[in-house]
Amino acid sequence: MGAEVLVRVVVNGQVRQEQVDPRLTLADFLRENCRLTGTHLGCEHGVCGACTVLVDGAAVRSCLMFAVQAAGSEVTTVEALASPDGTLNQVQQAFRENHALQCGFCTPGFVVSMTAFLRDHPCPTDEEIRAALSGNLCRCTGYQGILAAVRAAADAADTAGSASADLTEDLTANQAKTR
Repeated sequence: MGAEVLVRVVVNGQVRQEQVDPRLTLADFLRENCRLTGTHLGCEHGVCGACTVLVDGAAVRSCLMFAVQAAGSEVTTVEALASPDGTLNQVQQAFRENHALQCGFCTPGFVVSMTAFLRDHPCPTDEEIRAALSGNLCRCTGYQGILAAVRAAADAADTAGSASADLTEDLTANQAKTR
């Protein structure tokens, strides 16, 4: 093992500074050091998407990133998507209403990925949603509920205004409340 390295990361609005092994993945840092267990480890090869988090707003596979690579960044996990009072964000609510989960293991990765996707693509076509979903794997559902949930979240945001603005405001507000 190499010498530990000091890492400073903002996780869900809170500064985290710790000495870590340079080979510690961001997923393990979040789960073990930060005790944020919503980030799941499925394949540990970046294929399944269960470990997806936002790093400086970009959806990334935390099993493929070392914690030291996130130094100086802002990391958002599934735990920060809902409001501190428990109110679900648009994507989470749509997953709930459309029965877009079964065992739930893959759900955090899907929710984080689709939150970022809808922020960047506020009015997606079904084909664009399918392409975005292809980066995450689910063994339990037939994906129809997941597709319906993302479509519903996009439609709900579209009728309420800009999906991009709503989802960005949700993330920013929720992180500010957890500080």
